Amino acid sequence: MSEQQETFLAHLIELRDRLIRALLAIVIVFVCLMPWAGDIYDILAKPMMDTLPAGTNMIATGVVTPFFVPVKVTMMVAFVLALPWVLFQAWAFIAPGLYAHEKRLALPLVLGSTLLFLLGMAFCYFFVFGTVFKFIAEFAPKSIVPAPDIEQYLSFVMSMFIAFGVTFEVPVAVILMVKAGIVDVAKLRESRPYVIVGAFVVAAIITPPDVVSQFMLAVPMCLLYELGIVLSEMISRSSPHEAAAAASTPPQIGDMGERSGEGDGGAR
Repeated sequence: MSEQQETFLAHLIELRDRLIRALLAIVIVFVCLMPWAGDIYDILAKPMMDTLPAGTNMIATGVVTPFFVPVKVTMMVAFVLALPWVLFQAWAFIAPGLYAHEKRLALPLVLGSTLLFLLGMAFCYFFVFGTVFKFIAEFAPKSIVPAPDIEQYLSFVMSMFIAFGVTFEVPVAVILMVKAGIVDVAKLRESRPYVIVGAFVVAAIITPPDVVSQFMLAVPMCLLYELGIVLSEMISRSSPHEAAAAASTPPQIGDMGERSGEGDGGAR
């Protein structure tokens, strides 16, 4: 077997080990949370329950839905709680193959994108859900008694979480485009009117058909775009010779398997 094949095989083995560790952490957290699966779902359902008429509850139309829906919610929470460890495993795998200046940029981007995604979910839960559900309840005719299905509610909540989480990644996307040379800061400033229109179009597509939720998604998207411009300008001001000096020392890609073996104490 050639040296390149041995190196490639070592990378595959390390990737397998990192994935196993990440999945194992999620499973452990999930098992620990399972006794409180019902309580976790009640916390997720609180914004909806607060807007329902007194004495009204959500319903479950499926036979096994009352069991599987709380399990799905608990699995989602377990993934979020185990996310720092999952990201650490991903970082430990790719870091040996990066230049020094790439490491200085990649780690803040990974941590920042994770924090922004979680902030998007938190913003959706604490501010958007209550406002949207209250608006819908007040708009509904008095002859209708709302009784949402828990499975449809979970699907709606998950789609909103993903929408706001991805939306809050706008600064990261802007920084990556600038660093990749796709666009410069001046062009980003010129594109503000188009971005504002696009933000409201995207918000109208992925949010419920009400003006409130559209504004609550479009306005943060525009503000985060401005934040991305500011951060990109700050990063662009970094001295070019520093990056050139760091790039002159190539990463030891072939040593990735050896480094991981040393870190694991020779487990393999």
